Amino acid sequence: MSGLKIEKLTKSFDGHVILDDINIEARAGELLVVLGPSGCGKSTLLRLISGLETPDRGTIILDGRDITGLEPQKRKTALVFQNYALYPHMTVFDNMAFPLRVAHASKSEMKRIIDETARLLELDQLLDRRPAQLSGGQRQRVALGRGLVRQPSIFLLDEPLSNLDAALRLKMRQEIVALQKRVGITMIYVTHDQVEALTMADRMAVVRDGRIHQCGTPMEIYNDPCDRFVAGFIGTPPINLFTDEIRGGRGQTLPIPYGGSIPDGRYEIGIRPEYIMPDPEGDVAAEIMSAEYIGAAIHLKVRAGEVVLTLTVGGRPDLYKNGQPVRLAIDTDRIFLFSPDSGERLSR
Repeated sequence: MSGLKIEKLTKSFDGHVILDDINIEARAGELLVVLGPSGCGKSTLLRLISGLETPDRGTIILDGRDITGLEPQKRKTALVFQNYALYPHMTVFDNMAFPLRVAHASKSEMKRIIDETARLLELDQLLDRRPAQLSGGQRQRVALGRGLVRQPSIFLLDEPLSNLDAALRLKMRQEIVALQKRVGITMIYVTHDQVEALTMADRMAVVRDGRIHQCGTPMEIYNDPCDRFVAGFIGTPPINLFTDEIRGGRGQTLPIPYGGSIPDGRYEIGIRPEYIMPDPEGDVAAEIMSAEYIGAAIHLKVRAGEVVLTLTVGGRPDLYKNGQPVRLAIDTDRIFLFSPDSGERLSR
């Protein structure tokens, strides 16, 4: 098993480029998450892999075989849609059996595969029910099961949890990851939710306007973003971004001691909230604007001269009052410098 390899994949609709020269690889047995804002081309990528759309150019190689021109039914792919696309008049058994009937599987083989898959997904007691009698999580499992019975080489999931509430999304995230590891199947999971991406992915690809900005492990992308967009799209609360002039190793708008190794010039500065700490001996004077208590931590918003910063701190929220002065220490080893023009990361 060699997984999926995509080279120079391009797709346009009505002269508008949706995917632009995409090169990406999903290794065998890997859960690859494609993350990006709505309209960036994520779903189109899955439709091209599954054969529902035809690329303008480029190649799609699955397990060493060029499937770019194959009809959908001849590809060993399974696509799970956002709305599950279950047949409401069919039972769970019949929904899962549908692709096997299309493939002309025998009744005995069909029953064996569905029984095995239903046990795997804890659906074996629900096979006689119809979708309207199921919870959202159960319907999601049926959609997964209908894909699994095809025994695909790759599983494609298009924002499958967006219709579920927060608690059920958390549960289903864990179930999908556990299932993927248990079965060992290659999976591409598309989402706009960075929490899903960070918690589920073996590797993730960050996409914007039809182009892949960065691909790597969640830790690599969070700690070493390639540009301003990736840094800003990943992280809760979002990274602090502001423009400053550095002279003699020190910021002019925000007096951060960068050190003399940074050339004088104008930069866009990125600092994640967890690397700014209240400290009586800190270099930066600020004033508290608000304190948002979220249980495990507090998100402080402060104003330091012309710059508004967000910090993530511990302690009690009543220790932080609006208008209260505070000094800040900043971990200068964790500061990102970006080109204020191109947004590209400098000195990676």
